[in-house]
Amino acid sequence: MRILNICAYTWAIGGPARIIYDHTTEVLARGHAVDILSPMTPGEKMYPVPQGARLIECARTTPISNIYREFSIEMYRFLKHHIHEYDVVHMHGIWHFGSLAPFLIPNNAVKVITIHGLLDKWAVAHHKWKKDIVTLLYQKRILGQADLIQINNTDEEEDVIRYLGYRPKNMVIVPNGMKLEEYARLPAKGIFRAKHNITADQQLVLFMARLNIKKGLDLLLPAFRQVEQQLPNAVLILAGPDDGYQQETEAFIRKNNLQNRIKLVGMLTDTVKKEALADADLFVLPSYSEGFSIAVLEAMTSRVPTIVSDRVGFGDYIKRYDAAFLTPLNSDGVAKGLLKILQDKVYGQDIANRAHKMVTENFDIRVVANQLLEEYKKVKKK
Repeated sequence: MRILNICAYTWAIGGPARIIYDHTTEVLARGHAVDILSPMTPGEKMYPVPQGARLIECARTTPISNIYREFSIEMYRFLKHHIHEYDVVHMHGIWHFGSLAPFLIPNNAVKVITIHGLLDKWAVAHHKWKKDIVTLLYQKRILGQADLIQINNTDEEEDVIRYLGYRPKNMVIVPNGMKLEEYARLPAKGIFRAKHNITADQQLVLFMARLNIKKGLDLLLPAFRQVEQQLPNAVLILAGPDDGYQQETEAFIRKNNLQNRIKLVGMLTDTVKKEALADADLFVLPSYSEGFSIAVLEAMTSRVPTIVSDRVGFGDYIKRYDAAFLTPLNSDGVAKGLLKILQDKVYGQDIANRAHKMVTENFDIRVVANQLLEEYKKVKKK
């Protein structure tokens, strides 16, 4: 098969780019061909491309793309001339031009849409007026026309049914996966701490995600303020690009005189990200909405104890394995989790071990990539 993925394939987009990377490496190994079609803006850092795959960059068309995400005349032109060359066109996410364009051009490719959590109640309510317009114009219709809708869990299944008003027959649950071997050996401890003047006796709390309100920063920041008063050696690292909440974060830090206790280190990539995981005492993501958090899986695969909400995309697995401190969506709950793990090393190690077992048994990329390939084949057009 020849497969085309459509996604903003950048470091800043986070999980979807990582998912495409890992899935592509497995698909290529099975003898298939993969291209990645990515809208981009000058200056963006593109995600690494697996050897053997091809990245096709298309400039976003401003100012329309400022309002209508990923709008790109260049992308449309590429699809118009080349979409007939592909057996599968896999669109990542909804609400944006990249998930519409393949339906505007006559073609026989299998059209696949991965929701990535974007029909979660919180996500739908965010910028609701825009989504109401897109819904009215086409979104429900093209979901009905897709040959395959990939969702990650039963929560997403409920979201799709609520949005469409029925259960589409073309919807399948296939979770995302991890390349477990990449996290089997992390960098030596102390490297990340040395770079940011964090001593060995300080307790490093790691948040690694876009600085966006949906990631629960409005819960984490006041929770850490409670914790740092009791644990004078605790340090919070906020690792991620600004996505609308950095100004509020910096204002909170200044107002509470936490400049020495909360550090914004920007987006971490490649080896530096693994250095941070190697040095972290715990990982925290009290998110309001996730499709299937790869960052949480990375922390769990690295045996870092985690504090998460049940909205990270695999809350049912976490509950079954007791694999993390599941926090309610309030600051007191997050603070309780921070204190529990930082003050009880045995508990932290126990949940980290159970989380690693959970990932190993359920989210090995070699298994889930094959599951998705089989679903492609079931709906492949003759």
